[in-house]
Amino acid sequence: MKRIVSVFMTAFVFVFMLVQPGLLGRVDAQTLESVKIYKVHDETLNQVALKYGVSASKIIKVNGIKNNRLTPGEKIIIPKQISQKEKDLLARLVTAEAKGEPYKGKVAVAAVVLNRVKNDQFPDSIHQVIYQKRQFQPVDNGMINKPAVKEAKKAVNEAIAKNGQITDALYFYNPDKTDSKWLRSKKTIKKIGHHRFAI
Repeated sequence: MKRIVSVFMTAFVFVFMLVQPGLLGRVDAQTLESVKIYKVHDETLNQVALKYGVSASKIIKVNGIKNNRLTPGEKIIIPKQISQKEKDLLARLVTAEAKGEPYKGKVAVAAVVLNRVKNDQFPDSIHQVIYQKRQFQPVDNGMINKPAVKEAKKAVNEAIAKNGQITDALYFYNPDKTDSKWLRSKKTIKKIGHHRFAI
C-alpha cells in the first residue's frame, strides 16, 4: 500500500511541476513531505513567514525570490523549518514560562530556546534543549504538559520567522522568582516585563 501511495504522490508532483513551469528548479531537493505549496494573497513575504513560522530568508532561498516581493496569485514553496511537534512543545514552554508577560516577552522566551539550538554549548534540537536537565522549571513541575495558548503559538512562529533578530540571549529569568546567583551573574542584555534576558 505504501508503495502505491508513493508512486501516486510522485506522479502528482510530476504533473504539478508540469503545470507550474519553473517551480521544479526551485524545489531545492525538498521532498513532498517537507514542503507546502502556498498561493499568495495580497500579503508581504514577512506576513507569510509569520503565518507559517518559517524564516523569510528560507522562503526566499527555496523559491529564488528577488526583491523580497510576492505577487498575488503566485505559488510558492513553504518549507518546513521546524516540525509541528517541536513548535507545539516550544509553545507549551512559552505558555508556562511567560504566563502574564507581554507578547514581546513571549517571543523573546521562544527566541532563547532557538538561540540555544544554534549554540554549541547546548543540544541541537528544541526537544533536547527544553528537556536538558534542570534548565526549565515547567519541565520539572509538569506545566510543560499543559496545552499551549494561542498567543504563545503566534509568538513561536514570530521567533522562528525573525530567525535571530529578536535577541541574542541564551538565558532568561524573573529576578523576583529566582535567587540563583549563577543566573544573576549573567550579563543582562534586555528587560521585557518581569524577565531579564542574558548571555
